[in-house]
Amino acid sequence: MHILSSAKFKFCLFVIGLALSVPKGFVVSQTLPLPQTLTPLTSFQGQQRLKESQVQDDFIPLFSQFVTQENQAFCGIASAVIVLNALGVPAPLATEWKRHYFTQDNLFNSQTEAVISRQQIERQGLTLAQLAAILESYPVKAEIYYGGDLSLDAFRKLVSQNLRQPSNFVVVNYSRRAIGQEGGGHISPLAAYNANKDQFLILDVSRYKYPPVWINAIDLWKAIKTIDSTSQKTRGMILVSVSASR
Repeated sequence: MHILSSAKFKFCLFVIGLALSVPKGFVVSQTLPLPQTLTPLTSFQGQQRLKESQVQDDFIPLFSQFVTQENQAFCGIASAVIVLNALGVPAPLATEWKRHYFTQDNLFNSQTEAVISRQQIERQGLTLAQLAAILESYPVKAEIYYGGDLSLDAFRKLVSQNLRQPSNFVVVNYSRRAIGQEGGGHISPLAAYNANKDQFLILDVSRYKYPPVWINAIDLWKAIKTIDSTSQKTRGMILVSVSASR
């Protein structure tokens, strides 16, 4: 087990504060209410769950690259940007900063356009297979696991093992309605697992809508077993790592 030291936990709280600190009134008025089954990371209980988490090696790499999706269809694109930057994959030039760094603009190139055009994504979002293909247009391996093929135990084991390991990440596709939130299908990275609570931490990329939340493993599992109307397959997850063959 890997448990946050006191110093490391304080650093995590500092990172959370930098990324999520907004006036209290803004949070109340601008984000949507959460069902009781979800615990926001920004709450005292949510921060305690991170402190007590035994599996959170991915938290700091992902949170340090955490971004908000640029439009309502870009949850998959924002998630891809986060994991590619966290993996340290060679990035194209971000002209606005004159630095090589993935953004939700420069992620697109001729290879990604061959998978699905930016205009199509803006209209309908991404399926798991399309997101995996976009990721693999860069030097990474993207393994798809469909929710309909996974038992709860298999899902929990696959994700928790991944979260214990450095330099690979989990991106999950789930139904918001299935977990009591507003909206349809959604994509975001997972950052930690608390075994005592049997909960995963979702770094929700629609930060204008919901904060990062802790969710029961069984609830997330049920939410990835729902059907994606575009692909007509169940939703699921992608395990992303640097490709050894590239």
